[in-house]
Amino acid sequence: MAVAPINKVKEVLDYAITVIPNNKIFMGIPNYGYDWTLPFERGVTKAKSIGNVEAVNLARERGAEILFDEVSQAPYFYYYDDNGLEHVVWFEDARSIYTKVTTAFNYGFPGISYWNIMKYFPQNWLVVSQLFDIYKITD
Repeated sequence: MAVAPINKVKEVLDYAITVIPNNKIFMGIPNYGYDWTLPFERGVTKAKSIGNVEAVNLARERGAEILFDEVSQAPYFYYYDDNGLEHVVWFEDARSIYTKVTTAFNYGFPGISYWNIMKYFPQNWLVVSQLFDIYKITD
């Protein structure tokens, strides 16, 4: 499953706006992905956190086709590791970030925030800078 599937995010937001004023909500956006070993077993399978650039590089190294799930609005791919185990990697790209940022805007939220800003992800800044005027606040 995607890190933050937009269909599920909207379900949470639809509830949140019934109990919290829109102007007090900043939507969190993930800046990472997860690499899952398959088959998934609830309570047993653990995922490895992976940066978005790292995910694209891994797909390239493994010759994996990056797919896009229209329902969750998130990219993913499958690959096999050196031990022959199948993996699925869900991560973020410009399309998924654009969908999340515009969703926050459409709900009338005053802004967004990121989980784990320390992972390099240049696509993110291209999307955000095209949608918003960004100012550095020094005071």
